[in-house]
Amino acid sequence: MHEPLKNTIRSIPDFPKKGIVFRDITTLLKNPVAFNLAADLLYERYRDSRIAKVVSAESRGYILGSVLAYRLHAGFVPVRKPGKLPAETIREEYKLEYGSDVLEMHTDAVQKGERVLVHDDLLATGGTIEATCRLVERAGGVIVGLAFLIELDFLKGRDRLKHYDVFSLIRYESE
Repeated sequence: MHEPLKNTIRSIPDFPKKGIVFRDITTLLKNPVAFNLAADLLYERYRDSRIAKVVSAESRGYILGSVLAYRLHAGFVPVRKPGKLPAETIREEYKLEYGSDVLEMHTDAVQKGERVLVHDDLLATGGTIEATCRLVERAGGVIVGLAFLIELDFLKGRDRLKHYDVFSLIRYESE
């Protein structure tokens, strides 16, 4: 874990609802030293992995995901909520604590055999990233790793993703 980066994250209690501590990355993003360090550390981890595409779910995952794609000389693939992508899509429904949600990706976004890095800003329960992985694999992509800025260990998302290589820069063991 990277303590100097962790110290740039703002914790907001009771947001978006009582009992939740929101980990606000905007304080890291506005700090040029921290922002560049986070991007550099993620890049260093994957620079020799021959990544063809970086895939990120909306919306905060796009920030470092696109930077990573640029640095890795890879393409960037946005995964979005239904109806937001203009061309033909594949969709994946996934369960939330109460109900379900859906993610979509263009059918031509990832080619069979392409090496893919899946990135998001935060790993909580793992549902969004698991659905993103299913989209990539249905398209024929080979997932090289899952990269996160923050991981909330106490929500055990890593357990749900145990057949992937999971990497996080910052980890919180409790709320």
